[in-house]
Amino acid sequence: MSALHLPLRCLAWLGRQGTRAVAVSALVGLFLPPLSALFRPFVEEAIFLLLVLAFLRVDPAAVTAYLRAPRLVAPAGVWMLLAVPVATALALTTTGVAAAYPELAMAAFLVTAAPPVMSAPAFVALIGLDGALALALVCATMLAAPLTAPLIAGLLLGDTLPVDAGGLALRLAGLLAASAAVAAILRRVFGARRIVAARTHIDGLNVALLFVFAVAVMDGVAESFLARPLLTLGIGALTFAVALTQMAVTFLVFRPAGSDRAFVLAHATGNRNMGLLVAALGGTLPDLAWLYFGLGQLPIYLLPWILKPLADRALAGAPERANENPAPRTGSEPDG
Repeated sequence: MSALHLPLRCLAWLGRQGTRAVAVSALVGLFLPPLSALFRPFVEEAIFLLLVLAFLRVDPAAVTAYLRAPRLVAPAGVWMLLAVPVATALALTTTGVAAAYPELAMAAFLVTAAPPVMSAPAFVALIGLDGALALALVCATMLAAPLTAPLIAGLLLGDTLPVDAGGLALRLAGLLAASAAVAAILRRVFGARRIVAARTHIDGLNVALLFVFAVAVMDGVAESFLARPLLTLGIGALTFAVALTQMAVTFLVFRPAGSDRAFVLAHATGNRNMGLLVAALGGTLPDLAWLYFGLGQLPIYLLPWILKPLADRALAGAPERANENPAPRTGSEPDG
């Protein structure tokens, strides 16, 4: 046991660093291109293990309770997985952008057809809002994504889709089912009490995997900046613009439900789990789409802090709901 004491302490310390450690990971990926190239082949495996840990941290009973009243979750899921990507697909196809720039169409597919990042409830809690709605939305959209993503892929990508729509659905469903099954087995073997007691260690593993993921997806970003600085800066700015646009429109659409709830839904819609679709596509993307994928992690890491003053205003606008149905803790790190 003494041989494991130091590694376990290191994992626990790493888990307590949370988002700070992950933010540093993204910067490391930018400044250490050889390390990014080394980790890139393991993106798919890292995403799978991240999903396992995410399912392991979620309380199944709490999720069931949240989904029993889907009056807001259902329309929010339809908005996120169908309305937003279909509108995007129509805009890009009717203007000819999808046909002329298929790599941009692939990036648009990743950033509109994916469910929210698994850490959305944790980010919502970090900025002071109730994460229960975010947790329910994550679970519902994860289940629906294997059905909706192939439809959007057909609209946006057409013949350029690396796999057929049925294959994408099977891969996505298989990825989710396998990761959920592994998490269920671990929960049964170790027991819920031990898992809760080891939460900081699990978070440490999560941070370590997110380090691999964040560094891997930055492969090519530094080279692209040196070779094409204006294009790289433009793609980086575009990732923030797309995230903020999705958030702003979603907030306006759901504002009648309350500014606090609208902000939670807006945050979830603007921060998508692109890594899930990348894994379903086999971990390979065209160069420009991969560049968007890599730079697209930056808004996920930074926007919760940038937008916290707006979240505080939303919370102040609905104080009577601020402490309703507190969500179970699901970790504090971003992913995918």
